[in-house]
Amino acid sequence: MAKKKAKKTNNTVIAPDEIPVIVVKNLVLFPGSSMQFDLDSKQSIRAVEASMLSDGRFFLLSEIAEKKNKEIDFAEIIGMLAGGKDPLTNDEDDEKGIPDVLHNGSIGTIAKTTQVIRQDNGVVRVQVVGLQRAMLTDFEDYPAYFVGHVEEYNDFSIDDAIKAEALRRLVITACEQLLREYGAPGSREFKRLRKIKNLDVLTNDIGANLPLEEKDRLNILQTVDLELRCKKLIGLLSNEKSIMNARKEISEQISRQVDEHQREYILREQLSYIQSELNDDPDEVSEVEQYKKAAEALVASDEVKAKLKKEIRHFEQNGGMSQEGAMERAYIETLLELPWDKKSEGYDHVIDIKKAKQILDRDHYGLKDVKERVLEYLAVRTLTGKSDAAILCLVGPPGTGKTSIARSVAEATEKPYVRICLGGVRDEAEIRGHRKTYVGAMPGRISAGLKSAGVKDPLMLLDEIDKMSQDYRGDTASAMLEVLDSEQNKNFRDHYVELSQDLSDVLFIATANDEEGIPRPLLDRMEIIDIAGYTNNEKFHIAKEHLVKKTYEKTGVKPSQLKISDSAIEKIIECYCREAGVRELEREISKLCRKAAVEILENKDSKKITVTAKNLEKYLGKIKFPPEQMNKKNEVGIARGLAWTSVGGTTLQVEVNILPGKGDLSLTGQLGDVMKESAMAAFSYVRSVAPKWNVEKEFFQNHDIHVHLPEGAVPKDGPSAGITMATAILSAVTGKKVDRKLAMTGEISLRGNVMPVGGLKEKILAAKTIGIKTVLLPDENRRNVEEIDAEILDGMDLIFVKHMDEVVERAFV
Repeated sequence: MAKKKAKKTNNTVIAPDEIPVIVVKNLVLFPGSSMQFDLDSKQSIRAVEASMLSDGRFFLLSEIAEKKNKEIDFAEIIGMLAGGKDPLTNDEDDEKGIPDVLHNGSIGTIAKTTQVIRQDNGVVRVQVVGLQRAMLTDFEDYPAYFVGHVEEYNDFSIDDAIKAEALRRLVITACEQLLREYGAPGSREFKRLRKIKNLDVLTNDIGANLPLEEKDRLNILQTVDLELRCKKLIGLLSNEKSIMNARKEISEQISRQVDEHQREYILREQLSYIQSELNDDPDEVSEVEQYKKAAEALVASDEVKAKLKKEIRHFEQNGGMSQEGAMERAYIETLLELPWDKKSEGYDHVIDIKKAKQILDRDHYGLKDVKERVLEYLAVRTLTGKSDAAILCLVGPPGTGKTSIARSVAEATEKPYVRICLGGVRDEAEIRGHRKTYVGAMPGRISAGLKSAGVKDPLMLLDEIDKMSQDYRGDTASAMLEVLDSEQNKNFRDHYVELSQDLSDVLFIATANDEEGIPRPLLDRMEIIDIAGYTNNEKFHIAKEHLVKKTYEKTGVKPSQLKISDSAIEKIIECYCREAGVRELEREISKLCRKAAVEILENKDSKKITVTAKNLEKYLGKIKFPPEQMNKKNEVGIARGLAWTSVGGTTLQVEVNILPGKGDLSLTGQLGDVMKESAMAAFSYVRSVAPKWNVEKEFFQNHDIHVHLPEGAVPKDGPSAGITMATAILSAVTGKKVDRKLAMTGEISLRGNVMPVGGLKEKILAAKTIGIKTVLLPDENRRNVEEIDAEILDGMDLIFVKHMDEVVERAFV
């Protein structure tokens, strides 16, 4: 309802139908209950005095005030001082306006004063009892206090007796449950509540006596409708019960935690006492003291030492027996073991290029280009004194000595050697480490490598860098960018270590089998050195000078007990190993030595065992790869091509048959898309030159052509067999025989031009192996042939051709 404007009058005598009105803050008086409160407002005190002059009754309204921080108004204080008022006295009660709760329609309680006590400080303590709910219908503002007209509420009932009884029992049940949560002795109180049959009296009693918020009490008091009042009261009691349950659970959890901490503290103290009793050496330094001494002696920056001291202090406070203590211990030990500013003995040492060359020649036979490039790299690094040179990446087939080259470089540079295998790594945390908050966290492989090396400038081999992968846990290759980029790795940050590490002094060398498997951004930061593979002659020298001696040491066989002849080594290379490297060769020699070891022990009186090409099968079994041979005679429709594979070069025979048909071209032998397209180009060229060879016009419409490459289980691809297929097709169409002592390689165009190809070293070696001395090569590959070792070219007749006419002239008999 809207507030009624107060009437100003000097009349201080209360009319018979008027009643003094008092407003109190944060107090609620229910009918039938009593309470005591203090009054310091002059207006309220005068209202109580006026009620005492009549029947002692007054109308009590409750105002629930929200606590607010009142800001200091300095201008107001200055104004009060200027007006002669004391800003510390509180006379605003005498001058303030009408309270917000004082308006027509306000519901409160008619109270009766039972006792008034005046105190020395001017405060009046009033004892009152609530009589009845009432509503303010009108009021007036006398100069001394407020007076008003009220309408009493007397009829509180619910027509439905069953509903009334149900509500009564629900109220009592909710009240009993709440009292039990408070832990109140309930038997007597419960009996008293059950005896109250009047719902109005029951709700007033509970509202006055139970521990509810004052705003909730006022809500119950002002709800006149008895049914609605009961429902509100039940809801408030249920809510209070839920709050008490939550408080109880929280208290129990806190209590359990406190008990656990107390128990843990007592156990730690007991354990400390037991350890001190069992300690035979009184001078033994504690773990924390050891950490502190190690931190002081650590060669590191102030930032690292400050972090260490902080972690040691935290470890000392928490103790080391808990799970967190174990994590702290592992972290501190990792920081202490990392070589922050510790350098190797060869850090300032000038690299001796002659010595490096001797080491590379000692450990590796052949690989001339690779050794030269490595020496160039070391020379530039020595002259510039900088560590930001391009990172070397050795790319080549398995078993070609990539890893051992890196080990030799480490020896030449006098740096510790650390190998990090990246094959199959797919989690970024393997490189950057796990955050130490995780259980089982550890530093990444780079930090772990530095830790094992013990210095900040080791040679770190990143092995199988092309076999990294990625998944939902991050991109490993992207993490490696920071490691290999000279602009970024000065401040490499491992997630576990949480401190910047300088990787600029680390000499990185990477290895890979396939350049295509290295992501382009990573490849851009490295310099590629191709290791194509070994020739049979190189394999022979490697086996004789390195592998045989190494295998003797592994198997315990002495040279005086076993001799492996040169012919046996050559046969092992040709008939038991088909690879670019020497790993399989080493395994076969090891197998031979093991067989010989058994024979030596079985026949102790036997003489020295000699293995030759003739008795080799006794130790290694039947040959695995029968040696390739040239055809026994010149044939129509068969030409010999050359191919490159990951394990070296090989010869490739192309067979063509002419069949009656409709002009179809069939290609078999598990050919790849590029080789199929090359065959189509060769076929189109042959059809275009058919008239020159007097081929009938209807020949290609009446015949099918079948091109086959033997060894159908082996996938084949590439354009280098183009001129070979064209020669075989033309031979089959014209009936001309092809020279069996000739091999060829080269890509063909539709106009018959011969275009350059790769892998010439391996291809020429493959032809030489089976006894073919004449090889047709593209003219544009002359410069590539000049780079091939003279040992391979010795005895070979290399013919360079530009067009198919030259090829046919040389190939046809």
